[in-house]
Amino acid sequence: MSGDPCFLSATELRARIARKDVSPVEITRAVLARAERLQPELNCFITLCADEAMAQAKDAERQIMAGAPLGLLHGIPFTVKDLVNTKGVRTTFGAVPFQDNVPDHDAVAVARLRAQGGILIGKTTTPEFGSKCLTDSPLFGRTRNAWSADRSSGGSSGGAAVAVASGIAPLAVATDGGGSTRIPAACNGVVGLKQSNGVIPHSQVQDAFGNQTYVTPTTRTVADTALMLQAMAGEDASDPWSIGVPVPDYPDVAAPRGDLKAKKILFCLSPPGRPVTEDVAAAFKASLDRLASLGAELEEFSGEGFDIEPIWRAINHTAWRTRFEKLAADHPNNLSATFLKQLALAEKVSGVDYQQAMFDRTALFRRVQSMLATADWLAMPTLTRSALPIDQDLFGSIDIDGQSFDSVRPHWFPWTMPFNMTGHPAISLPAGFGRDGLPIGLHLVGRFRADADLLRVSALFEQASDLLGRWPA
Repeated sequence: MSGDPCFLSATELRARIARKDVSPVEITRAVLARAERLQPELNCFITLCADEAMAQAKDAERQIMAGAPLGLLHGIPFTVKDLVNTKGVRTTFGAVPFQDNVPDHDAVAVARLRAQGGILIGKTTTPEFGSKCLTDSPLFGRTRNAWSADRSSGGSSGGAAVAVASGIAPLAVATDGGGSTRIPAACNGVVGLKQSNGVIPHSQVQDAFGNQTYVTPTTRTVADTALMLQAMAGEDASDPWSIGVPVPDYPDVAAPRGDLKAKKILFCLSPPGRPVTEDVAAAFKASLDRLASLGAELEEFSGEGFDIEPIWRAINHTAWRTRFEKLAADHPNNLSATFLKQLALAEKVSGVDYQQAMFDRTALFRRVQSMLATADWLAMPTLTRSALPIDQDLFGSIDIDGQSFDSVRPHWFPWTMPFNMTGHPAISLPAGFGRDGLPIGLHLVGRFRADADLLRVSALFEQASDLLGRWPA
C-alpha cells in the first residue's frame, strides 16, 4: 500500500510533495475516487466537493511548479465535520432544517487549514447538532464503523473518524463537546485529540466564556495530529480563551524522542459502578505495561467523584435548549425524536441547578489540577467497550459483557466528559483490538495547556505499540 497516496500519512505526503514525488492532483484524484467508492458502504459524507477540490489541487500543483512558497499542508486533503462552517460549501449541522444552508465564511480553524494549502474534499456526517455519541440523522441515515458494517461509528464526529480510518483523507476536522472526537476515534482505531481550551480558537461557539466544546483534529498518527494542530492553533479575537496562548513547534516537540523516565502517570480503569469488558481491561493493562516499559512510574487513583454525567448534562442540555427550543417548535416533524427528547430533559434544570453544575465544574477542575501537580498525565480507557451496534438507541440499554445497563452515556464513556468540563487536553490512541476484531482506545490526559507534552507521550506510546500497519478490510 506504500505507493497509494490514500494510505500515506499527511506527514509523509508533505515530504513527497516537497520532493515532487507525488502531485496534489494525483493525491486529490485518488482520495476522491476512494471516497466515491466507499461512500455507499460507509455513509461518512454529507457533501463531497470533487470539482472544487480538483480545482484547488491543480492550483496547488501550479504553485509547486512555479517554485512558490508552500504552506504547511500544501496539497494535502482534509475533511470537515458538518457542524463546522465552510465558506461556499453546504453546512447542514446534520439537521433537515439546515439541509440547504451555505455559510458565507469559514470557521477560523478551517480558514487556517486552507491558508496552509490544505484541500477540502468534503463535509463529514454528524448527528443533529452533534447531539449524541452515535452518528445518524433523519437527513442522511447511519454512518457505519470502518471495521464492521454491523457496528456504529460512534459520535458525534463519526464521519470524520471513519473517513480517516478507511484511508479517504489523512486529516479531519472534528468537534468534541463530551467526547465527540475521542469516542469515534476509539471506535475506529484512529487518533482523536481534544486539546486544551483555547489552543484552537472556537469561532462558532455562542457561550465563549463558559465553553466546553472544541474544534479538533482527527488523524491516523500522532505526528499528523501535531501537524494539523500546528496549522489550527493560535489566538483569535473571537475566542477569549485563545488570547495569549503560545504556539510551540508541535511537530518537533511531539516527536517520539527519549523515554518516560522520571515521569509519573496516574491511572484508573473506571469510576465505581461503571464496569468495562474483559477485552478493554486487558488492553488497558497492556497499555500500562507499555508505558511502564518506557520508564514511566504508574500509580492508581480512585475514580470516586468522576461520574460527572449529571453535571455535564445540566450544562450541556441547558445550552441546547437555549439554542434550539424555537427551532424545535418550528420544525417538530423534521427533527429526530432522540434530539427532541434531549431538549425536553433540560426543562427540568433550574437556574440554580445550572449554577450549581458550574460550581461543581470548578471543583472538578481544581481536583484534576491537584492530581496533575503530582503527576505528568492521567490514563484510563477511552470507552468501556468497543463500538455499539449500528442500530443502538441513545436511550436504550447498553450491553457490557452480557450485562445490560440502562444509560449509554455514563456507562460507555464515563471518562471523556470530565475533561470537556475542565479544559485539560485529552487524547484517544489506538491501543489494540478486542475479540470482536474492533479497535480499543487508550485515553491520556495532560496538564492544562501542556498539549505538546501530551502529544510527546502519545507519540512514544504509538511507536511502542506498532499498530499503524493494520487497516480495516
